[in-house]
Amino acid sequence: MQGFFFISKKKVKKYFWLAVLILIASSWHLAASNLTIPLLGSQTRLVPIYYVDTTEKKIAISFDACWGASFTPEILKILRDHDLKTTFFLTGFWVEKYPEMVQKIAEEGHEIGNHTYSHPHLNTLDEEQIKEELEKLNKMIFELTAQKPDLFRPPFGEYNNKVVSVAEKAGYRPIQWSIDSLDWQELGKDPMVERVTTMLHPGAIVLFHNNGLYTAEALPEIIAFVQKQGYQIVPISELIYEDNYEVDSNTGAQIKKSGQE
Repeated sequence: MQGFFFISKKKVKKYFWLAVLILIASSWHLAASNLTIPLLGSQTRLVPIYYVDTTEKKIAISFDACWGASFTPEILKILRDHDLKTTFFLTGFWVEKYPEMVQKIAEEGHEIGNHTYSHPHLNTLDEEQIKEELEKLNKMIFELTAQKPDLFRPPFGEYNNKVVSVAEKAGYRPIQWSIDSLDWQELGKDPMVERVTTMLHPGAIVLFHNNGLYTAEALPEIIAFVQKQGYQIVPISELIYEDNYEVDSNTGAQIKKSGQE
């Protein structure tokens, strides 16, 4: 007599092969999700430059300018006293509020990068809106400084393939960072110094903010340590490769193509 839960051998065989097919499909899905090469109907992940893959002891220091300028004169003096040139990523509303400071940054020989006009979440915008954010600020910077920025840093460090692609088509090189000073967290001078100095590496791009509460206070000690270790501090454009390079889609490392000088 067959029990209530009896399953025929035919059905067992059927369910067995169904389970096998599900397992195979799941395995393929998992493997595909870890691939960095293009898959059928998909696109390679595009990323900004986080750092330069090099053994040369050079790093770049950058400052994002969004809100306030109270500490900017002091930062500029520190950089001037150490004869250093860096990169400032400016937003449009900051440029509008502090045009004299923008001119001062440029006059002292610092590089200016595009940080968008309104500091939006670019992933939520369409391509035309992203382009407008870049072009509007670019025009403002050029009118004040005669500089035409070709470096771009996405607000909040957020990006996707659309953002990177639009920026590159507009002639920009998207830039992130490999060392975040975390000055925006206002943890104090010593934690900033420790974080940056312990993370130091060749080809690094360091993120600061022009109005960080402890940035100006920590900067001289950081500069002294970096230089004592034999590193040269340069603007981002003097750190990164101009051409014949690729950006690793997993690490953001800018890598010189084999055989290229």
